[in-house]
Amino acid sequence: MTTDDVLTGVALIMVFAVGSQLLASVLRIPSLIVMLPVGFAAGALIDDVNPQQLLGPAFSPLVTLGVAVILYDAGLGLDLNRFRGHNRTVVTRLIWLGVPATCLLGAALAIPLLSMSHQAAITLGAVLVVSGPTVVGPLLGIVRPKDRLLHILVWEGSLIDPVGGILGAVVFHAVDASTQPTASGGIAHFAASVGTGVAGGVVGAAVLWALFRVVRPGEVLGTAAQLAAVIGVAAGCDILRDDSGLIAAVLMGLSVANISRIDIPVRRQFFETLVSLIIGLLFTSISATVTPASLDHVGLPALGLAAFLVVVVRPLVVAMCTFGTDLSRGERCFIGWMAPRGIVAAATASTFTSALVADHIDGAAKILPATFVVIVATVTLYGLTAAPVARLLRVKRPSRSRPLLVGGDPWVLDLGATLRSTGMEVLMWAGRDEQRDRIRRAGLEIAPGAMLGNATGSGAELEGITGVFLLTGEDDFNALATAVLHGGVEGPVLRVGAAQGSHGAVDPYRGGEILFGPHLTGPALARRHQEGSTIVAVPAEDGVPADSDLLFVVRPGHRLEPVTEDNAPRPDPGDTLVLLAPAVEGRAVRATVP
Repeated sequence: MTTDDVLTGVALIMVFAVGSQLLASVLRIPSLIVMLPVGFAAGALIDDVNPQQLLGPAFSPLVTLGVAVILYDAGLGLDLNRFRGHNRTVVTRLIWLGVPATCLLGAALAIPLLSMSHQAAITLGAVLVVSGPTVVGPLLGIVRPKDRLLHILVWEGSLIDPVGGILGAVVFHAVDASTQPTASGGIAHFAASVGTGVAGGVVGAAVLWALFRVVRPGEVLGTAAQLAAVIGVAAGCDILRDDSGLIAAVLMGLSVANISRIDIPVRRQFFETLVSLIIGLLFTSISATVTPASLDHVGLPALGLAAFLVVVVRPLVVAMCTFGTDLSRGERCFIGWMAPRGIVAAATASTFTSALVADHIDGAAKILPATFVVIVATVTLYGLTAAPVARLLRVKRPSRSRPLLVGGDPWVLDLGATLRSTGMEVLMWAGRDEQRDRIRRAGLEIAPGAMLGNATGSGAELEGITGVFLLTGEDDFNALATAVLHGGVEGPVLRVGAAQGSHGAVDPYRGGEILFGPHLTGPALARRHQEGSTIVAVPAEDGVPADSDLLFVVRPGHRLEPVTEDNAPRPDPGDTLVLLAPAVEGRAVRATVP
């Protein structure tokens, strides 16, 4: 290929990958539904987009290193100390019982259906156990199931990526070892491959521990050091034993996340951007390698395999894993209808296929196209049916707003109680023990854990929040938390204004939209409340009295719209107004709240 061909191919893959994700975001559908057909069509129609021709022998190693970064990032999000509650028993069973059951049942059908050898079938079964948060997360964001289901599926998706990656690598090495001329040679080959990955993970974690204990780099260099370490270790392991780097990458991520003495500064947003870009590039590139000819004798059998996994295997696994729990029938059925396959399945299939074909494993060439068909079928099916199924089973979270109010001052508690009186589900958070006690005495719900830690970790604790309102008396904290939380929740992140002329470590007038108006700053609200003003809810038909200030408008269906410096929502008939009103009027009006 000429230089122009390479430039054209690289540019098109990048444009197709990011463009597909942007289009999926606009359409509010999982990005895989767009990326897979776009990559497949591009590979079939445009020669320059075929990565095997574009990159040659470099394509497979680059895929492996890309998957290593994804698995390392997945491991970083698994703080095992936070894996408590939220139906831990169900999630544990889904991983340790569901994964091997799915692998064995899928392999059992693949043998006759796809005319595969036992070695190729068990490899395909191991590849297809992986779902992953990059697929499940966007689907759950669209469906909005109840919190209980959300937590179970988020944790399953987060855990199954590294567990599935390890299983796939172990099975691959076991199959690869079976090609050895003697049984003892095969066992030694297998043990050497797995041992190399484990040793690499230990060495990588030790290097990062030493680096961050001695050198102590900042966020930028610290993030770059992690990337260099995981890529270097994964590549070194693969040089010694093919694909043992995947095991090393997963173990490095788990170690870094769960060893208390490793305090690693990380630019989480950079990691998220990098992983998102890698996912787009890998999906588009891998899809482009699947030719129409490779699907000729695989398409229909692979669809049959996908149907078997969806209709038989997943419901059976969920029934087994939820037996004896207090989940309702609707909750069990919804979990049984949510197992799309994702990027790790595609990438590991691409990585393992070429190696097994080189080892002359019968049917190995069918692993990648069969995986491609299963991914397309499951993502499309679940993407189109998850929301209707959730409605049918009555497991969708109510559409009403669920705001998180951060702060424990008396006026904040008054606001929380007033919003709750309108029928809204209100969540509170405060850092000081006396403020948390005050919240409990008021009968308001407290968000568990450390708020910023939850937002920058796996994110499971902040799922379901439709907006965060930072109302503490610390202007620096409000400004900093706005920057950290922005993009971490599905709704707006707004903060109360700082006193005029104030300044601090964080510029109180930068970053994030300001609640209420220029005169209703945090200190002003606290002072007026202390002087006797109160927060009330009144019907919109009563209007806003001249001596009261509008804070929020509650629309029908309990949808909350805040007043900000740049936007004041117009009340309509049927709305409820949340006002800061004088004490005497507040006591008279509160009784009229419907």
